[in-house]
Amino acid sequence: MEREEAVRRIGQIVGQDLRKLAETYEVTVIREGKKNKGWAGHVIERYLGLPINSAQSPNFGSWELKTVSLRRLKNGSLSVKETMAITMIDPYNVVATSFEESHLFAKLRKAVIAARIWVSQDEPSSILHAVTTFDLDDVDVYNQVKEDYELVRNIIRNQGFEALSGKLGSYIQPRTKGPGHGSTSRAFYARTGFLKKFIFPHLTSR
Repeated sequence: MEREEAVRRIGQIVGQDLRKLAETYEVTVIREGKKNKGWAGHVIERYLGLPINSAQSPNFGSWELKTVSLRRLKNGSLSVKETMAITMIDPYNVVATSFEESHLFAKLRKAVIAARIWVSQDEPSSILHAVTTFDLDDVDVYNQVKEDYELVRNIIRNQGFEALSGKLGSYIQPRTKGPGHGSTSRAFYARTGFLKKFIFPHLTSR
């Protein structure tokens, strides 16, 4: 599916409750008290007629689908709620791979971003707010993301995988991913500052 067509089709369900669509497309949101954090993206994938994708290559061959959670502030305005997971970090692969050939670059190079409104932890509802596109084509942004990636490569190479910390990176941070604080897996995340500066304005202007 071409990216433009996906944006058009996702736009047709903007304003709808993804929680209700999860039931329609048989996507599990909460099971035995544990939440499927990727449920909203899975709903949209099912809506587009594609199987749920967790591979490190882009969802749709040339572009990637990502979801961003927004929360409503006391004054009624919307803001980015949290960081956005991009891709898992395989230490061997990261050290051996240049930025231009990396999974991180592949995931960010050409993306569709769908924003949903988060209500509470039990996810009683979640309205799809907007959809937009993102391309990693701004030179300054590209260079900073590449610098963040190279920092992670150097840390792994010189200090080890365990030395990675969420404190690293200006736009992209390497952070633990998985249940509990004892998780040993890590992933690249887009910081909220990155989302607020380069993605959020396009979601709220539509």
